[in-house]
Amino acid sequence: MVETKQMEGNIASLIRSFHPSLTKSEQKVADTVLKDLESVLYYSVTDLADHAEVGETTALRFCRKIGFKGYQEFKLAIAKTVSSHHYHADKDTKPQGMSESIAQYTKEAIDETFQMINKKVLEKCLHEINKAKRLYFFGVGTSGLTALDAKSRLIRMGVQSDALIDPHMQAMVAATLGKEDVVIGISVSGSTKDTLDSLAIAKKNKATIIAITYYARSPITNLADYVLLSGGKESPLEGGSLSAKICQLYVIDLLCTGLALKNKGKALKMKELTAQSVVDKIY
Repeated sequence: MVETKQMEGNIASLIRSFHPSLTKSEQKVADTVLKDLESVLYYSVTDLADHAEVGETTALRFCRKIGFKGYQEFKLAIAKTVSSHHYHADKDTKPQGMSESIAQYTKEAIDETFQMINKKVLEKCLHEINKAKRLYFFGVGTSGLTALDAKSRLIRMGVQSDALIDPHMQAMVAATLGKEDVVIGISVSGSTKDTLDSLAIAKKNKATIIAITYYARSPITNLADYVLLSGGKESPLEGGSLSAKICQLYVIDLLCTGLALKNKGKALKMKELTAQSVVDKIY
């Protein structure tokens, strides 16, 4: 294992130092990374393997061989290198128009999500959710908060669902699911191990899996029956970014609004009842 001090140095130099000792397939991964560090920063492990024309196991083996526990730790090292480079290049420049810049980036992320959504897949997801016996949202970290938001939205419409953000609870519930149940897995990276492990159990038990993720080719999409893509990519140093969160919520809004339109009478009645139930809690 490479020492931490060395790992925190320039990742390109680290890769070059290991290059001669790598296999030919691993060298292809190394060359792909060295060619464009900033692009690789936003690749899923599947994307990296595809660009290098190797298997995912080779890409993961490359990461471990140069001293990292896994792909995410490897990308974190890239993020530190890229971030350091930009800091030294721009350290004399004062930030201008911060508010406008953040607003513009968020708008672009929403527009990106709008373009990425496949309307036919969305309609199929709505059909599966509408007839589901049980509906669950799986997510951890920031994606777990999105899952809780989704549950809250559906309660107001009278749709029973649950949001599980603890991996142990996810696994236990997944083990009880069947072919009439639906699980919506939320992960920006599409590589969140806890969520993937739980979805794999649900998949084994014949539950329908819907994935909300940024990456069209990632481990979560291999498990999913249906994939809804959301914009707002983020690097390891941007975990929990507002733009990615808002894009996830946009997809949730599409699902909730779509369900409400399919069940107009019930949705309206339940919205009135739930609103009335909390009216005394507001001054």
